Amino acid sequence: MRALAVVLGSAILLAYVASSAGALSLDYYDQTCPKLEYSVRGAVKKAMKNDNTVPAALLRMHFHDCFIRGCDGSVLLNSTAKNTAEKDGPPNISLHAFYVIDLAKEAVEAQCPGVVSCADILALAARDAVALSGGPHWDVPKGRKDGRISKANDTRQLPAPTFNISQLQQSFSQRGLSMEDLVALSGGHTLGFAHCSSFQNRIHNFNSVDDIDPSLHPSFAAQLRKVCPAHNTVRSAGSTLDPTVTKFDNVYYKMLLQGKSIFTSDQALLTVPKTKALVSKFAESQEEFEKAFVKSMIKMSSLSGGGQEIRLNCRVVR
Repeated sequence: MRALAVVLGSAILLAYVASSAGALSLDYYDQTCPKLEYSVRGAVKKAMKNDNTVPAALLRMHFHDCFIRGCDGSVLLNSTAKNTAEKDGPPNISLHAFYVIDLAKEAVEAQCPGVVSCADILALAARDAVALSGGPHWDVPKGRKDGRISKANDTRQLPAPTFNISQLQQSFSQRGLSMEDLVALSGGHTLGFAHCSSFQNRIHNFNSVDDIDPSLHPSFAAQLRKVCPAHNTVRSAGSTLDPTVTKFDNVYYKMLLQGKSIFTSDQALLTVPKTKALVSKFAESQEEFEKAFVKSMIKMSSLSGGGQEIRLNCRVVR
């Protein structure tokens, strides 16, 4: 039933994709690169065997790509002597696993040279990261082109972990995404890891009255403070965003309702009735969460980019 619900949800969205991004279609490469998805999945699967943080990295990479200039693979471009690229902007310094996209691109180029965009490979890799972690599988609309512009300054437009609900709503609505999309896509944190710097504001000097954010469960806050002391010097220190970090599930929402969220932006979902109701709904039903997540992922990954080319190397414009 779960798989059926997800498939039906994907089917309903096809009309949306056709109207919002006419160039995208499910069969875009059926004739020109029939083994594309097999090759991308193989690269993701191989990388996951050696590094269990790969799924979270690929999902976050795709999100950060789509939120800047649409889904055009601009996050993959390297900086040059004359330009600092998105991947070197402050919010993206911790992005990693770019090599997985490189490996997938190499495999695809060997079969279908100059046909498949890096933006499409990233969208497929993000889907595979979810599916191979026990989450839903969905059909990814394809046909994106790769962009030629990538600027570190643009990363200031990304929603920050310190955002409140009105800031989050504004960030998502500017991209045509709804409050339901916000709550559903936040569920991607089920696979995430956060460095201390991104939640330090909640566990030290929270405000003039409280040292710790009172919405945090006391024992959970104490645990976080132990890992991340006030003057933390361990750059790799931090916390997983839920206890089942390698499994795509709805535990993130359950933890959120227990006062065990990591980011201010996670806790923000409980501050207005509409998003709080959705958190409760997804905490109660993994099936409802997955259905909403697939719908929102297809919507987000269809955000139109200004891409103009098919890169041969995902890190460099042609």
